[in-house]
Amino acid sequence: MTEKNPENQAPLDAEQVAAYLRQHPEFFVAHDELIPEMRIPHDSGSAVSLVERQVRLLRERNIEMRHRLAQLMDVARDNDRLFEKTRRLVLDLLDATSLEDVVSTVEDSLRHEFQVPFVSLILFSDSNLPVGRSVSSAEAHQAIGGLLSGGKTVCGVLRPHELTFLFGEADGAAVGSAAVVSLSYQGLHGVLAIGSSDPQHYKSSLGTLFLGYVAEVLARVLPRFSTPLRSVR
Repeated sequence: MTEKNPENQAPLDAEQVAAYLRQHPEFFVAHDELIPEMRIPHDSGSAVSLVERQVRLLRERNIEMRHRLAQLMDVARDNDRLFEKTRRLVLDLLDATSLEDVVSTVEDSLRHEFQVPFVSLILFSDSNLPVGRSVSSAEAHQAIGGLLSGGKTVCGVLRPHELTFLFGEADGAAVGSAAVVSLSYQGLHGVLAIGSSDPQHYKSSLGTLFLGYVAEVLARVLPRFSTPLRSVR
C-alpha cells in the first residue's frame, strides 16, 4: 500500500468547498474563530456599506489586539524567566557561608545566568578585603558620589571617569551604557554595576525592579561576613 501524501494532493476548488459546507452547515458553529477572517461583501453598488466598513474595522482591531496580546505574553514569559533567575541568586546568597561565596555568587550569576557582559561589585572599606574589589569611602565618594547620592538605581550613559572607576580602564572603554545601584542598608557599603556595549541598552526608563531587589538582598547579606565596611557620607 502507498500512503497518501497531503503535499501531493490537489488543492480543493471552490465547488468542493461549497459542497462540503452544504453537507456540514454546522461547520462555523464549531469554528467560529474563522468568521472574523472571512470577507463577505455587502451588495451596495459602488459605495462601501456601513456594515462592510464596520466588519473591516472589527477585523483590523482584532488583529491589533492579537498582536498586543502576543507582546504581553512575551513580556510575561521574559519576566517569569527573570524572576526564576533572581530567585536562584537570592537563595544562593542566603546559603553563602563566606564573603568569597557572596562575591563569586553575584558575579557568576550575573555573567552566566543573566548574560551580562560587564559586571562590577565594589565594596567600600578603609582596609583591603581578602576577596573582591574594595576601595575607601573617600575614593568612592570622589569618583562616583553623584551616582550614589540619590540612593536609587541610575541607568544610562555614564561619564568616562565613572566607567573607568566601576569597570576598569579596558572594560570601561567598551561599556556603552550601564545600570548602577548602591548597596544601602543601615549605611552605604558598596555598589553594584552592570554594563552593556550598546549605548541604548540601559536607558533611564529601563525597569530596574529586579536589579534593585538583588542589591537589597546583597546589602543585607554582606555585613555578616565583612565587618570593616564603611559608609559614604
